Amino acid sequence: MRTKFIIITGGVLSSLGKGLSAASIGALLEARGLTITFLKFDPYINVDPGTMNPFQHGEVYVTDDGAETDLDLGHYERYTHAMMSKKNNCTTGKIYDTVIAKERRGDYLGGTVQVIPHITDEIKKRIFDLTDDQDLVIVEVGGTVGDIESLPFLEAVRQLKGDVGKENICYIHVTLVPYIETAGELKTKPTQHSVKALREIGIQPDIILCRTKYDLTEAVKSKIALFCNVEKDAVITAKDVETIYEVPLKFHKEGLDEKIVDLLNIWTKKPDLLKWEEIVYNIKHPEKEVTIGIVGKYVDLKESYKSLGEALVHGGLANKALINIKYIDSEALEKDNSIIKMFSELNGILVPGGFGSRGIEGKIKAIQFAREKKVPFFGICLGMQLAVVEFGRNKIHLNDCNSQEFNQKTAHPVIYLLEQWKDQRNLLQKRSFNSDKGGTMRLGAYPCFLNENTFSFNAYQKKEISERHRHRYEFNNRYLELYEKHGMIIAGRSPDNDLVEIVEIKDHPWFVGCQFHPEFKSKPWKPHPLFREFIKASLKFKEDKKGE
Repeated sequence: MRTKFIIITGGVLSSLGKGLSAASIGALLEARGLTITFLKFDPYINVDPGTMNPFQHGEVYVTDDGAETDLDLGHYERYTHAMMSKKNNCTTGKIYDTVIAKERRGDYLGGTVQVIPHITDEIKKRIFDLTDDQDLVIVEVGGTVGDIESLPFLEAVRQLKGDVGKENICYIHVTLVPYIETAGELKTKPTQHSVKALREIGIQPDIILCRTKYDLTEAVKSKIALFCNVEKDAVITAKDVETIYEVPLKFHKEGLDEKIVDLLNIWTKKPDLLKWEEIVYNIKHPEKEVTIGIVGKYVDLKESYKSLGEALVHGGLANKALINIKYIDSEALEKDNSIIKMFSELNGILVPGGFGSRGIEGKIKAIQFAREKKVPFFGICLGMQLAVVEFGRNKIHLNDCNSQEFNQKTAHPVIYLLEQWKDQRNLLQKRSFNSDKGGTMRLGAYPCFLNENTFSFNAYQKKEISERHRHRYEFNNRYLELYEKHGMIIAGRSPDNDLVEIVEIKDHPWFVGCQFHPEFKSKPWKPHPLFREFIKASLKFKEDKKGE
């Protein structure tokens, strides 16, 4: 079978769940035995989201090969076995950067370089680059139909039908069917206008996914089908659900996967959805619950910690527990000491990654509380680095102990800028405090060797692991002996022993700080070992507290 293509667009407004829809469709088709991959087009001019504020863009998801990508790639990997890479996320910035570089080299032989065909051809090339050994490529076009930024991408996927043939491509449009309380009915007009805008561009959707709070009646489906020129069974209810892992099951019940394989003329087996049924059942029927505090600086936008929140849910699944997440603003914690009172309600404390000095002292307060009160603690990336700073200040009593990220002239730079290192290709990389911000971190998967008789080894049950990184600063080995003398355990190191990857603390129920981002490798059917053990320790802490 030659590769087939599914194109997913969105209309009316943003945040309708195109990424979750794409991931759920992928899950269903993979359950039918097909091999799939994904491509997310982002219309912004940034080359990648690496330098973008999480309040604007949400989480930056990192792949094994070191790409800083859109958070939707996290959905793709969590819902399927597809591995994402640099090829699976492309922005306007990347497209134009490539085309301009070709023009400068003379690749266009003196021709006038234009949006059509040069930009659109480059967009299509990114799609065709993913077709090796894949039954299906699922392409999600970011933005909303009507946005000027999306037009080159929409034109390119319009042209794709002529390139591959209508039997090899399926267009799916995600739109909104709002419920108007005063009228007491679902309104189809936004969907009609959205599809009209898409058709004016030259794309007739084959399937319409209708985001809604309520089930669409047969009359509403018939009306949408009539006005949007699709078959009635191609109007799919995409109703709000209790857990996002229920979406594949709801789509299957609506007949979405059957409609797709019918439109694309694909013969497949019936989908095996037992795994998803078990996940949803276990989420809805927990045997216990636990409260975890996430102390961060981007808590006003939960999308900033998307993979983190999902990895905690997965850790809960492994322990048959419901996870109650309390988001605590580290900047507010700096200004108001009374906030620390809410920590008594927590069974575990997690300090995630981040950049910049805002809210840092609040995070350090939270870490000190977890260490001294022996509350299970999990520090990730910056959270690990600040655990090192807190330990240096309050346990070893190093005056002016800090990270060079926040004070380049600190007397005790226990966390320092790594100015040169070898990347995954074994090539020497260099940077300084004045280097460009984009792409100058230690990015992607690196190996780590674990020491036995540690929390980390007990979690992984193996000596060598591989985890994804995204950071510039490292543990300063000048202080290694001093820290170990005072009770900090170096639980994981790089293969050459030069880099500290995991720190732990003696005489604590569970205190782990890791330099990498384990949340990026957690799946609902395969919870990450560290999240599984963190939740397990938090549940034990809760039980022990009850017995006091």
